[in-house]
Amino acid sequence: MIQSLVTLKLLPGLNPATKATSGRGWPTRDIVERGGGGIGTRRRCANVRETKATSSSLPTPPDGDRDRDRDGKEEGEEGASSAAASFLFRSQTYALLKQQMAVAAKFEDYKEAARIRDSLKFFEEEEPALHLRKLMRKAIEEERFEDAAKYRDELKIIAPHSLLKCSSDATTLGIRVQVRSVYIESRSHPSKWQYFFAYRIRISNNSQHPVQLLRRHWIITDANGRTENVWGAGVIGEQPVIHPRTGFEYSSACPLSTPSGRMEGDFEMKRIDKVGSPTFNVAIAPFSLSILGDDNDGLL
Repeated sequence: MIQSLVTLKLLPGLNPATKATSGRGWPTRDIVERGGGGIGTRRRCANVRETKATSSSLPTPPDGDRDRDRDGKEEGEEGASSAAASFLFRSQTYALLKQQMAVAAKFEDYKEAARIRDSLKFFEEEEPALHLRKLMRKAIEEERFEDAAKYRDELKIIAPHSLLKCSSDATTLGIRVQVRSVYIESRSHPSKWQYFFAYRIRISNNSQHPVQLLRRHWIITDANGRTENVWGAGVIGEQPVIHPRTGFEYSSACPLSTPSGRMEGDFEMKRIDKVGSPTFNVAIAPFSLSILGDDNDGLL
């Protein structure tokens, strides 16, 4: 059984890499991996820019309507951008408070730790994203789906990553990939916009054939919408062979410059019981990286 990733806070092997750093002193272009075979780093590739396609076949509205539509769209985009920026600022404040409470407790300043704890409770009660998430969950339980849709749409504006859980589970051709992420407070520096997340992966071979993991591909997106692709051979320095009804597990980590983000990707694998078998991709379903966690923190 996979242990909770919270225990990874105590593992020295999860220190971030220090070779390549951003202007803020954080290894934004390295991803740290940890497993039974040791620790290694893999270089990230250049950023990927997303583009939106427009159709020239759509009817062109009159100039007045087009101007009003453009103004309304710009106002909507500005409002969404402002809400998202506000959430980022509040998330950074929350992370700072948690870190300050830990420091106060460490130095036995329990009065200050209690004061900060109360501030954190107030934050959790008043934070719009957490409040909307609770309202949405309650609406779903009570089958008030119209209300749930309304809360979901509001969350999309102020905190889109909060709609994702900090875990995912996907099966491709009998190969199951489960992931759970956790925020590593002790390795993070919110005042410098440095946030460290660990995640644990379990790969289970429920097919009838032995397979080998050849390569990995990650798509990592931060809360500002910046996306990076990461490619590499195997995982944690290995290209493991996974036999039927067995599995492979490893831990890894990812630094971000924002308090939340998301990851998804795939593993390239091949059957090894048949010569010349083509490779195939096994999906890693999207999961959240969030200092707020989710409502299902626990074991895989």
